[in-house]
Amino acid sequence: METTTPLIMENTSDKNTATFTHLSTLTQYIIPFGNYIFPILIWTSYKDKSEFVNHHGKQALNFQLSLLLYSLVLALIAIPVFLTVVLKNIPVEAFVYNDNYVIRNFNFQDNIGLITIGAIAVVLFVLLKVFEFFLVIYASIKTSNGELYKYPLTIPFIK
Repeated sequence: METTTPLIMENTSDKNTATFTHLSTLTQYIIPFGNYIFPILIWTSYKDKSEFVNHHGKQALNFQLSLLLYSLVLALIAIPVFLTVVLKNIPVEAFVYNDNYVIRNFNFQDNIGLITIGAIAVVLFVLLKVFEFFLVIYASIKTSNGELYKYPLTIPFIK
């Protein structure tokens, strides 16, 4: 007796809806939080009608939530580091008298470790956004071909 995994039968409408779910995450560049709002709207509308759309809706949302978590961690590293470096080199008098203060005699050697950590966090954030853009396009292409796609480095928040 041979056991096979059940195939998800998807039609063109399901493929288009699932593809649009992935592509809707790109609205973040036009509408704040569009990368969460639109996939949630599409996924909740179609998750009971199509297992294919349900799978891709979960994938798109889990990927966006994972990227949010990764971005927050990088921000929690970069922002305090840069604030520490800048604030430690500005005298208190510059704030008290509201002077236009220019940092003079900034010593990079004393701050190179912190600056490097902050710069690495910023570069990783930029790479994360580029990685996100191309993976969303790739997921959309795979989905439009009727394939089940799973994003790499994704934490399964929604199961």
